[in-house]
Amino acid sequence: MCYTRGSVWIVADVEIDVLGEPYERRIIDLGHDDEGPLVATLVSRRTAHPTGRAVLYVHGFVDYFFQTHLADFYVERGWDFHALDLRRYGRSLLPHQTPNFTTDLSEYFTELDIAAELIGADTLLVNGHSTGGLVASLWAHARRDRKMIDGLFLNSPFFEFNMPWLMRGPVLAGVARMGRRRPRRAVPRGLESLYGQSLHVNYRGEWDYNLAWKPIEAFPIFAGWVGAIRQAHRQLWAGLEIPAPILVACSTRTFRGAKWHESINVADAVLDVDHIVRYAPRLGQHVTLVRIDGGIHDLTLSGPQPRERLFTEVGRWIDAYVTPTDGAPPVVEAADSRVPAADAAAASDARPGPVPS
Repeated sequence: MCYTRGSVWIVADVEIDVLGEPYERRIIDLGHDDEGPLVATLVSRRTAHPTGRAVLYVHGFVDYFFQTHLADFYVERGWDFHALDLRRYGRSLLPHQTPNFTTDLSEYFTELDIAAELIGADTLLVNGHSTGGLVASLWAHARRDRKMIDGLFLNSPFFEFNMPWLMRGPVLAGVARMGRRRPRRAVPRGLESLYGQSLHVNYRGEWDYNLAWKPIEAFPIFAGWVGAIRQAHRQLWAGLEIPAPILVACSTRTFRGAKWHESINVADAVLDVDHIVRYAPRLGQHVTLVRIDGGIHDLTLSGPQPRERLFTEVGRWIDAYVTPTDGAPPVVEAADSRVPAADAAAASDARPGPVPS
């Protein structure tokens, strides 16, 4: 089946995904860039009976969709589940491409637009993780007049580099300037392997996924990518106007250290969670913040108890703000870990750390 959007043709051939049934995938043809052919991939799992409600999941940096238990959560609640592997990521990474590379996060808006159109849901909830949370936020802001989404759930969104001020200020500014001249100039690594080790079953974790698409040592970081992230951060810090209700979730603590320690299993080892708390209120006027004790960077990959707590909070938020059932103004019970983002306190500068997954 073929679709067209403007001058771009999209070939959406439905086939069984690498995850096996009931997951299907459609390859979205995005044309060519300076490296050659360019695609994105929409992975789908549907409910037994149509409900008109759907979720669109957007992964993070050095990442792709493999979290089938996340799809289980949504499908069991009556939501069709869709996940988008962005261009140069995961299923969409082609042999001739620079993995995960971009010089402008807005280029991902094309596949997000197409995915939303292909899904065609009456109610659309967007679920973004880490860098995917940043991308989804900017997209929701850019498309705010179209009212394309009904809710936005951000799982440990990437709102700031986890570095001391000197690094994330003057040093990254210099890297970004270099990126305008030499966008594919590699910069010193910032993503340590400890987080990957904590996840994968072959190392110290419990999750099995494709290490060619999500390597333990991560992909190289390029100056052009750093510039794209800094530009996106500056736009977010200036304030977005996302009209839909927003849920921001993060851990209660940040892991500090360059050597393995068991505490990495109960903290965010990629981002400084205080940055997430600080910038969440700038997304829009309806922001809820939830902090998950014992949660890791990808909260859905946390241990059983924090993972269950996360899904409980997400389900409660969806029922209250995205699909209220009684027509009355939604009321959410107070909880120690769930506070209005506007009341969250800012934190001091972060210590050295990795860039996000």
